[in-house]
Amino acid sequence: MKTKKFLSLFQAALFLMLFSFSSCQQKEESFTFAFMTDIHVQPEGVATEGFSKAIEKINEIKPDFVITGGDLIMDALGQTYGRADSLYKLYQEMSAGFNMPVYNTMGNHEVFGLYEESGIDSTHEFYGEKLFEKFFGKRYYAFDHKGWRFYILDSVDEHPDGGYYGHVSQDQIDWLSEDLKQVDKEIPIVLSVHIPFITVQNMINKGSYTPNSKGNTIKNSKQVLDIFQEHNLKLALQGHLHVLESMYSRDIHYITSGAVCARWWAGPYLGTGEGFLLITTKGDNFEWEYMDYGWHAPVLKDEWNN
Repeated sequence: MKTKKFLSLFQAALFLMLFSFSSCQQKEESFTFAFMTDIHVQPEGVATEGFSKAIEKINEIKPDFVITGGDLIMDALGQTYGRADSLYKLYQEMSAGFNMPVYNTMGNHEVFGLYEESGIDSTHEFYGEKLFEKFFGKRYYAFDHKGWRFYILDSVDEHPDGGYYGHVSQDQIDWLSEDLKQVDKEIPIVLSVHIPFITVQNMINKGSYTPNSKGNTIKNSKQVLDIFQEHNLKLALQGHLHVLESMYSRDIHYITSGAVCARWWAGPYLGTGEGFLLITTKGDNFEWEYMDYGWHAPVLKDEWNN
């Protein structure tokens, strides 16, 4: 009798321990994060006012962290070093207002001095992506959070014929291939890029036979995505286009988020207003919504309204 009673007590205690552990695991596996892209902050106009409101909204929601999708500043492509540096400083100062970690993705407007009007050349100390690295460190990296793995990639490259284009450099591809060898194939993965892997916007806006341009999609997207074929890639977060777009193919969800600045701080762009994505994980799946952060730019007469 004593043996049976002891076994019963032991089984009950074991059940409670397993239930508590399972509950804790379930609680840990569910979390939220925000994806905010195309902020385009600058001191002129209403950009700082709007970005401040977006930060306030994020802090109210209290996600575990924020991923930014690039184009953090209005422009470094064709600016002097003094102007570009000051914009980076402005973004850095304002983003310090987030109450949670922020993981930055590089956009095309972060590339310094690529256009002739900047007045500098490739010999400058901070030419190209080096200014981004000065402020934020690595332009591609990975991190883990509660059983998920996140890859932040640089999808902007200097085109041989001038300007920029959507492209993931070979050093990133080599790094990804090596890194994934150490990653369990069942772990859910999220990618963040600025220029999209895929988009249907040209087809919608200009007709179904309209090709994508070098500036609105990643040229070697297939090469990059093929690296993840044997892994559990769940979500690719994209920016650049300032419109909300959701696509699902071969078990991968591609979401192009609308812009925090919408139409460059002048109201909605092609029907997409100011906002950001809020993603909530559920085990190894997720739910998402595009959130209005409660601030809207005044209607301005400018070239976008013509």
